[in-house]
Amino acid sequence: QVQLAESGGGSVQAGGSLRLSCAASGNSASTYYLGWFRQAPEKMREGVAVIASDGIKRYAETVKGRFTISKDNAKNILYLEMNSLRPEDTAMYFCAADRSPDSLRPGFAPGRRVEFWGQGTQVTVSS
Repeated sequence: QVQLAESGGGSVQAGGSLRLSCAASGNSASTYYLGWFRQAPEKMREGVAVIASDGIKRYAETVKGRFTISKDNAKNILYLEMNSLRPEDTAMYFCAADRSPDSLRPGFAPGRRVEFWGQGTQVTVSS
């Protein structure tokens, strides 16, 4: 089992910044890949960012150049630095864990299966 706890969400004005954190715990948590997703009301859950098996950071097109994913391997904490936030970034942001990084790939993937999800943290961007 892997437990994921997100934090750092909040309300900001357009152009502002937030940093999300995801603490992963559990017996085998360090062996799982971690990624970020988001889901806006009445929309499908979208993969936002992941650190792939080759170490390359991959992002959804909608956030490239504005969001940065990083990980503290010693503490097993995943981060998402979000800059130049836009109202369309408003969503519940989730941390996810899977043994395959392909399951966490950015973008929309109907039918995607992910092993573990966090509870989510709300990000609201006002114009």
